[in-house]
Amino acid sequence: MAAAHRLVIVRHGESSWNQENRFCGWFDADLSEKGLEEAKRGAQAIKDAGMKFDVCYTSVLKRAIKTLWTIMEVTDQMWLPVVRTWRLNERHYGGLTGLNKAETAAKHGEEQVKIWRRSFDIPPPPMDKDHPYHKIISESRRYKGLKEGELPICESLKDTIARALPFWNEVIVPEIKAGKNVIIAAHGNRGSCYRHKLSAERFCILPRERCTVGSKGHRGQGKVEALKTQCM
Repeated sequence: MAAAHRLVIVRHGESSWNQENRFCGWFDADLSEKGLEEAKRGAQAIKDAGMKFDVCYTSVLKRAIKTLWTIMEVTDQMWLPVVRTWRLNERHYGGLTGLNKAETAAKHGEEQVKIWRRSFDIPPPPMDKDHPYHKIISESRRYKGLKEGELPICESLKDTIARALPFWNEVIVPEIKAGKNVIIAAHGNRGSCYRHKLSAERFCILPRERCTVGSKGHRGQGKVEALKTQCM
């Protein structure tokens, strides 16, 4: 019988741009006050469940990093190694970045916006060089090490999976198979990507709601379920 391992994936708490109903993507929006409270509730649920981890992964965006910090502080595990990588960033929303979702739907039609947001292989419009957030994102020091062509200007869900999978397969999966207990604090579309790759019966996959802890539930409930599972 395969050894039981633990993988917990947490979506970050509400960001200031979530609060304003704006497409965020790779823009480095901070947690809102509500988002910090969501992170604390999720952290408390993890503490109450007595979960201990060996290694932590997150993106290079502060809303995910601060969510992880909160979990590590509440559970008294701030000494754990943390790996940050752009490959765990949210999906890049391209030219939609910064736009209000309701206003964008009113302009382009709800069906078109739904296609951009929910289809598997249709990306949103690209972010061109005169976009108000292009320079802020593309010239950020955190992306200086990327090779030519790696920095996206927009991403479909398919593109997001292709960007994340090398890190998943080469770094995270070997840690899980080695018996490590792993926590990933990331983004809504990261959870979607892992659901394409994994079965919820084999790993603890958190849903899209922010800071829910478990395979089912709603944001902020702090529900923990089905945590110990078989490694694939």
